[in-house]
Amino acid sequence: MFEARLVQGNLLKKVLDAIKELLNEASWDCADSGIQLQAMDNSHVSLVSVNLRAEGFDKYRCDRNLIMGMDLTSMSKILKCAANDDIITMKAQDNADTVTFIFESPSQEKVSDYEMKLMNLDQDHLGIPETDYACVIKLPSGEFARICRDLSNFGESIVIACTKEGVKFSAAGDIGTGNIKLAQTANVDKEEDAVIIEMQEPVTLTFACRYLNMFTKATPLSPQVSLSMSPDVPLVVEYSIGDIGLIQYFLAPKIDDNDS
Repeated sequence: MFEARLVQGNLLKKVLDAIKELLNEASWDCADSGIQLQAMDNSHVSLVSVNLRAEGFDKYRCDRNLIMGMDLTSMSKILKCAANDDIITMKAQDNADTVTFIFESPSQEKVSDYEMKLMNLDQDHLGIPETDYACVIKLPSGEFARICRDLSNFGESIVIACTKEGVKFSAAGDIGTGNIKLAQTANVDKEEDAVIIEMQEPVTLTFACRYLNMFTKATPLSPQVSLSMSPDVPLVVEYSIGDIGLIQYFLAPKIDDNDS
């Protein structure tokens, strides 16, 4: 038997909004320790990893490991039926071919349940290597979303350059160039408003705007985002999911043709 109950049900809705543009379908791996999802996006350019810890749920039970293959578009449609303050429970039998979503209003006066068919998906579990990154930039997630949106007007790629002076985002295209520089903030009242840079060595990498803009769909989940970069390895864009887990997006840098 698998059962996971989340009083803050809207977190689950936000997680789906954060991944459904990148993934059509994916397997949720349910185990004793929590729920994980790892999948390459539809065009096999980026990797999405979601981790929800068992202790983050208000009630969590998973008697044996269970892999639930889901059509994320369908799951998103079902979650849209839940109000933002609904309590959401996911339930499935051990070898079930369906999963049930139960939505309860806080007053318990309305309870709805929806059953969804599960899919058999062949998905390889992708090992994500532990990497020490040359620089890790933490900044307000709304600020990052805005930078990606603004710069995508200029070109298809965003160059992220991290030095001890700060971090610079730039884009160039037919209409001209755009540069946005953020210095490390010295003193802010709220930690989530801060720009914090931990750097071993300066790094400059180029990434596709289209993907960065899709990653920023996770902005409502967390006030802060962290970007981890090293030469020649994928960028990691990480958002925490309330206090129950985190979502990470991995995106390989664009290689400049002139260097080869």
